[in-house]
Amino acid sequence: MPRRRRYNIFLSHAWAYSSSYVRLVRMLRKAYPYFVFRNFSVPGHKALAARTNRGLEQELYDQIRPAHAVIILAGMYAAYRYWIQKEIDLAEGLGKPILGVYPWGSQRVPLSVQQAADMMVGWNTGSIVTAIRQLASNIR
Repeated sequence: MPRRRRYNIFLSHAWAYSSSYVRLVRMLRKAYPYFVFRNFSVPGHKALAARTNRGLEQELYDQIRPAHAVIILAGMYAAYRYWIQKEIDLAEGLGKPILGVYPWGSQRVPLSVQQAADMMVGWNTGSIVTAIRQLASNIR
């Protein structure tokens, strides 16, 4: 049986909104063994060491660099616009595809997320997994 591809993902999130992040990670884990991934995000309990904005940008760059796709949880954008925009900018600069995920039960997301996203999907495991596979198909 051929070995399944492992997808490296970076999930943009804010620690204040960690419940959405945790739910999404759990959804993706439940897709195993049909979907295998490595999470390059930074959970709240493993804060980055940087103490300056410039240092934090560098550490985020290092986290996004190995990702096959960057996932933006679009519902929290307004409250954390500065850092989410930095992550979008880093992803674009690195040529990483961006997947926007509509918040559960909502179809409204900030225009800047829609414009940056290569693809937008709803809060559904199958849709998210399919989109990651599609976006990452050209990234090695």
